[in-house]
Amino acid sequence: MKTRLTWRASVLALLSTCSPLLAADFQAGVARVKITPPTPFWMSGYAARTHPSEGVVQDLWAKALALRDAEGQQVVFVTTDLIGLPRAISDEVAARVQAQFRVERPQLVLSASHTHCGPALRKNLAVLYDFSDEDRRRVDAYGTELVDHLVEVVGAALKDLAPGRLSLGHGAVGFAVNRREPTPEGVKIGVNPAGPVDHDVPVLKLTAKDGSLRAVLFGYACHNTTLGGDFYGIGGDYAGFAQAELERAQPGATALFVMLCGGDQNPNPRGTLDLARQHGQALAAEVGRVLAKALLPVRPPIRSALEVIPLDFASHTRAAFEEESTNPDKFRQRRARLMLAAYDEGRPVRDTPYPVQAVRLGRDLTLLALGGEPVVDYALRVKRELAGENLIVAGYCHDVMGYIPSRRVQREGGYEAVENMIYYGQPGPFAESVEEAVFAAVRRVSERVGLRSSAPNAGSRP
Repeated sequence: MKTRLTWRASVLALLSTCSPLLAADFQAGVARVKITPPTPFWMSGYAARTHPSEGVVQDLWAKALALRDAEGQQVVFVTTDLIGLPRAISDEVAARVQAQFRVERPQLVLSASHTHCGPALRKNLAVLYDFSDEDRRRVDAYGTELVDHLVEVVGAALKDLAPGRLSLGHGAVGFAVNRREPTPEGVKIGVNPAGPVDHDVPVLKLTAKDGSLRAVLFGYACHNTTLGGDFYGIGGDYAGFAQAELERAQPGATALFVMLCGGDQNPNPRGTLDLARQHGQALAAEVGRVLAKALLPVRPPIRSALEVIPLDFASHTRAAFEEESTNPDKFRQRRARLMLAAYDEGRPVRDTPYPVQAVRLGRDLTLLALGGEPVVDYALRVKRELAGENLIVAGYCHDVMGYIPSRRVQREGGYEAVENMIYYGQPGPFAESVEEAVFAAVRRVSERVGLRSSAPNAGSRP
């Protein structure tokens, strides 16, 4: 009898020491830091703007959600109310985070909402601007502070780690529309109700041990362009309003928005601050509806993988840019000067680094984080190839170097295939191999986190 009592006491003692792990699946931390630029400040996203901002409609934020499992594996999701994080900033943040907090590069997800009402960032869409020395100094200073803020928010989230549970659901909203409108003169930016869309709203819920909501990470595939180039107020567009509405409705919780594969998706209707608020409220209401349902538990372990591949551009010559340098369009002239300088230095731009990342939580959720502005075809194809898997397919992660067209979009032409390259300071359209190169990397990182594609040769639909 004494032996049995001793054994029972030992088991109870062991269970009591393990209670935090039994009470929650993850250690989770949440943090936020304001990244609103000083005003007036040059804004990014539209070539039509002719002067700096005229005020702040909404503050901009960087937010972080850190997760760690019982094995010590971790991941930190960072969301930002910005047009896009250029590689120079992301790489500096990642290096400092690794040195200070031992978060490896594949364990860090850096994303941007792609608001077109945020600040200009150094080396991102640089062809849009003809800055004075003072303008350049201010943009560089903001970039330096932004790096500090992003490192700070990662550290704060890791310091905030406490037992928590994750769960996942999906909703849908319908204000995104395909913007690639066919016309007799070719594809133009407009409204194409017959074009492909992805109205999925993935919702990842973090609760504390007592069941209270700590954070919600959600996404949507739609440009943050409700507000146009004639709008000069700093803000987050519909995604900013959606986050603010969720945080108002859930005091104490942090809402993090992830931009999905919305390169060819626009809000509809668009053009006013009231519409931006309306779309944000619709998205927040749908997230709230999903949060109120019974959701799928998301469990450990955490697995992550990151690969950076070269994406080839179509062949080009110096002569083509010499001719473009005399074009009356000032943006083409600026792009031509950049390309000619690269030729002069003996390093003509033939490809661009492209990040592809996978984060898998148990067998319950996989987040694929793609760089650039992927068109919706990428998300739709991933969902075919990884049928049956709960997915969040994000774009605008780690680096936004241009639009990432599918083969279908390349065949059709238009802004997402060709013209955007002028403003991104790239040499021209991608080679025809771009979609297959991206998907080869998607398969490799997916396999490294325990996923295998069910349709490895499935291409984008014409």
